Amino acid sequence: MPKGDDIMERLLSLAVSVAQIFRDMAKKECPNHISNQLLRSGTSPAANYAEARSAESRKDFIHKLGIVLKELNECLVWIQLLRRLQYVDKDTPEPLQAECAELCRIIAASIKTVSTRNG
Repeated sequence: MPKGDDIMERLLSLAVSVAQIFRDMAKKECPNHISNQLLRSGTSPAANYAEARSAESRKDFIHKLGIVLKELNECLVWIQLLRRLQYVDKDTPEPLQAECAELCRIIAASIKTVSTRNG
């Protein structure tokens, strides 16, 4: 498996889970602003990670990973908000929230590693 494929797969799985929650929220009359923001922030990390993997330079790679991290952090906030507003079942987003938080840590560590490398 090429380097980064495992993270890409996890980001794609996150996007699918978010899209499923988005679909379910429509039935609960969740405000469009919240559901749309969740959908955007939860699906964009995979696409941005794909861009990072084909970055033109180390600086470009770090920048694009930074975008991935920002979107993951935003997704995490929307998931937490949905739980507090009770637009999703209390237990439904827990694994999703945990996965999103773990992906944040992995991407942040990757940014730090690449930023401190010589070359």
